[in-house]
Amino acid sequence: MLSDLPIRKIIHVDMDAFYASVEIMDNPELKGKPVAVGGSEKRGVISAASYEARKFGVKSAMAGNLAIKLCPELIFVRPRFERYAEISKKIRKIFLDYTDLVEPLSLDEAYLDVTNNKKGNPSASLLAKEIRERIFNEVGLTASAGISINKFIAKVASDYNKPNGQKTVNPEDVIPFLEALDIRKFYGVGKVTAEKMYQLGIFTGKDLKLKSIAYLDEHFGKSGRYYYYVVRGIHTSEVKPNRIRKSLAAERTFNENLSSEVFMLEKLERIADEVSRRLLKSKVSGKTVTLKIKYSDFTLQTRSKTLQYFISDKALILETAKDLLYQEKLSNSVRLLGISMSNLNTETKKTPEQKQVSVQLKFDF
Repeated sequence: MLSDLPIRKIIHVDMDAFYASVEIMDNPELKGKPVAVGGSEKRGVISAASYEARKFGVKSAMAGNLAIKLCPELIFVRPRFERYAEISKKIRKIFLDYTDLVEPLSLDEAYLDVTNNKKGNPSASLLAKEIRERIFNEVGLTASAGISINKFIAKVASDYNKPNGQKTVNPEDVIPFLEALDIRKFYGVGKVTAEKMYQLGIFTGKDLKLKSIAYLDEHFGKSGRYYYYVVRGIHTSEVKPNRIRKSLAAERTFNENLSSEVFMLEKLERIADEVSRRLLKSKVSGKTVTLKIKYSDFTLQTRSKTLQYFISDKALILETAKDLLYQEKLSNSVRLLGISMSNLNTETKKTPEQKQVSVQLKFDF
């Protein structure tokens, strides 16, 4: 039962169109114009789109050639991930003024557990408002936030009043909120799963709640149990400040398709260098090397090899990637190559801050 669980005060902060907003902030001439970060008119995939571009249907993970058809005035900007990381650190520093329980999901979003916060403020809603104001005043960007009793609901809520807004789901409002929620808005329900749920007559949280664990397990496998509990407001995942990295990768989309392995070796060397640099920066090594190949017809293939020892050296990563490239003949010309390292030697011990915080059921939000 939801009432039997320790209730926490969780804020999910999500920056508004982060990459595109950074580019617009650094180049005011782009303000008010449709901007896409990454991709191009002919090739590549968009990493982020400004809200002006989104009005035309342009969105992240969309092919650049499709985006330009939807929005002929679209301005493509080359991504600057080092700049985004720099801004992200400034934002994270603001978070840490309020709590040490900060779990970054990416450069542009994070969970904050403010149940016991450094400001001594009992209202998570007021804290979220103050954090968003500080981000705007000190960094120059807008952020949205969701506030509730657990990570799942906070994340769903943060999308409600975007951009530059926030939504609080109080403890007593959790069940009505989830029952009325469109199934497509449930975090973890993708397009394919949503279509399947529609076919089963599940359109809202209320519809989902009527299904038994056995029914959901039968139709959705391991995810069935997750859906059963989250629709009842039960999500016990803690905010983890030292989130364990499971893999690290880099990839490149080419301006022209590559048809020979010989032409790919130079590209692989650059990718291996980037992966090695990131591993060394993160002070981790990995045993499993995976080569990602996307062909010109957009079919995807991965080839993996697990070594007996941990590596982070560029030469060893490249040598393994080469072996994987020549493992079998390419079925078509190639538009993208990527290398990822997994099976990392990351620590698995929890810090004291990662232990669950138990508090009373009722408090001010």
